[in-house]
Amino acid sequence: MHSWTDTLRFAFQPVVNLRTGAVTALETLARPETGDILAEARRDPELDGMLTVLALRAATRKETMLPLHLNVFAATLADLGGLTPLHDAVRSAGRMPWEVTLDVVPPYTHVPQRALLEAVAGLREQGFRISADGIGDGDVPLRLLTDLSPDLVKLDASLLARPAAVRAMRTLCGELGALVAVEGVETELQCAAALSAGAQLAQGELFAPPARIPATDVYVPPRSPGAVGVPRSGPSVREFVRPAALLPLTASAGQVRALLTGSPDVSGVLLVDQAGRPVRSVHRSRFLLSMSGRYGHALYADRPAVKLGDAPRTVGADATAWEVLDVVAIGGRDRTSDDVAVVDRHGRCVGVVRLADLVRALAESRVEEAAGLNPLTRLPGSEAITTEVDRWIEDGRTFALSWLDIDHFKQVNDGAGFAAGDELIRSVGQALRQAVSGHARVGHIGGDDFLVLAEEAALDPLVGAVLDVPWAAADRAVTLSLATVVCAPGSVGDHRQAAAQLAPLKQAAKALRGASWVLGRAGLPGHEVRRGPGTTPAQAGYATAEPGW
Repeated sequence: MHSWTDTLRFAFQPVVNLRTGAVTALETLARPETGDILAEARRDPELDGMLTVLALRAATRKETMLPLHLNVFAATLADLGGLTPLHDAVRSAGRMPWEVTLDVVPPYTHVPQRALLEAVAGLREQGFRISADGIGDGDVPLRLLTDLSPDLVKLDASLLARPAAVRAMRTLCGELGALVAVEGVETELQCAAALSAGAQLAQGELFAPPARIPATDVYVPPRSPGAVGVPRSGPSVREFVRPAALLPLTASAGQVRALLTGSPDVSGVLLVDQAGRPVRSVHRSRFLLSMSGRYGHALYADRPAVKLGDAPRTVGADATAWEVLDVVAIGGRDRTSDDVAVVDRHGRCVGVVRLADLVRALAESRVEEAAGLNPLTRLPGSEAITTEVDRWIEDGRTFALSWLDIDHFKQVNDGAGFAAGDELIRSVGQALRQAVSGHARVGHIGGDDFLVLAEEAALDPLVGAVLDVPWAAADRAVTLSLATVVCAPGSVGDHRQAAAQLAPLKQAAKALRGASWVLGRAGLPGHEVRRGPGTTPAQAGYATAEPGW
C-alpha cells in the first residue's frame, strides 16, 4: 500500500511585482494526484504542518533562489503553537527564515485567536514573514487582521469589482506597513484594476499558471498611461523590491562565485548575519573582475567573501523612491549600479532595489506629470493636487487646502483684453510657486482658479505674497480671493470630502469686497475672516456659518 506522499506533487506559481514586472517570490501549491489531502490537512494540524515542510523541500529540489510562499491553515498554527519542524527544515535546506512567507489560510471561525496570535509572534521571532491569505472571500475578522499585522495581505480577485473596498484595504495596509497582493488575476482588465486600486503584487493565470517547473519569465500587461497606484510624487520603495541573493557572513568567495555564475540575473550578493541583517554587499562585476585575474581564483576562492565586499547601502521599507536616490547619490560614482538593500524595522533584509527600476519609474512619472501641466502657467492640474491630498489623508497628516481666484476676472478680460488676462494669471501662478517653494504644492485647475496644498504654518507666507501686494491688469486694479479649509486627521476621508468642505468657504470669500481670505476647519461650523472689509494683515475676525451651509 502506497503512502499518500507517493501521489503528492507540488506546483509553483509566481508572485509578480506589478510595477517592475519581476517575479518576487514563488508560492508552492500541493497537487495530490488522488484523494483530497488538503481537506484532510484542514482537519489534521499535524498533517498540514507536514505538508508545509514537504512544500519547502519540493522548492529546494528545484534549486530556486527566489523567496517562497508556503500555505498553512490558521487552525494549524493555533493548535501546534507554531511550526518547529519547518524552522529546522529551512535551516537544513540552506535557506533563511526571512526568505519564507507563511500564507495563513482561512477558515478562521472557531480558531482560538489568542493562540493564533501567539503562534504568529513566535514565527516572527524566528524570522518568518506572515501573509493573510484569502481576504475578501474568507472569514477573517477585521480586528484579527489588524492584530495579526501581516507583512502582506492577499486579496481575492473578486474584490476588484468593488474598487472602494480594495482602496480601503490599501489604506489599512498602509497603516499596518503591509503590502497588498491580488490573487486569481485572469484578465488584463483585472490587472489594470489592481494597479489602479494601488495593489503592489499579484498572481494568477494571466501572469503564469501553476507549473511543476518554477516560472521566472512571466507576462505582465503594459501599464496604461492612466494607471495610478501610489501617488506619483513619492512612490514607495516597496513597489520596486526584488528578491535579494543572500549568503551568510561566513560564506567563502568560492560560494559567492558559484551563486553568481549559476544565476546570471543576480546583480549582487548580500552577506547577512544570523539575524538576516546585511553586513557586506558584493557587487557582481567588481567581484568577478577580482576573481578573473591571473591569480584571482587561487588567491580568493577559499577566503571569506566579506573581504571583497563593501558596506551595504540600505533604506527602510517605508522609504520613498526619492530617498533611495539620495542614498545612491552619497558615495563614489563606481557604486551607482549597486543594489540598495531594503530592511525592515529590525534591520533585516527584505529585498533589494535596483537604480534602473527607480529611474525608469520616476522618469515615467515626470513625463506623465509634464503632460498634465497647464500650458499657461506650467503648473500641474487638479489631479496632481487631489492625489497628493489623498496621500496626506492616508498618512494621517493635518493639511490646509486653499482655493484662490481673481475677482471679476471676466471683466478683466473684457476691459483689458485676453492677453493682459493671461499675463495676470501667469504672474499670480509664479507668485504662488515662489511663495511656497519646497513647502507646498500649487496647482492651476483652469481659468483663473488655483489650488494650494500646504501645512497650516505655511499659509502666512503664501497670503503675504499674493494678497498683501497690489495686482493690476493693463493699469486696471485687481483683487484676489482666498478660501482655506484646514483638515485634521479623520475630519475628511478623501479629496472629494475636502473639496466639499472648501466650497462654502469659497462662496464666503467671494461675497467679501476687495482682497479676502476666509479660513474654516473641516467638521466645525463657522469660519474666520482673515482678510476682508475692516481687517488688516494683522487682524482677523470670526463669523458663524450662514443658514444653508
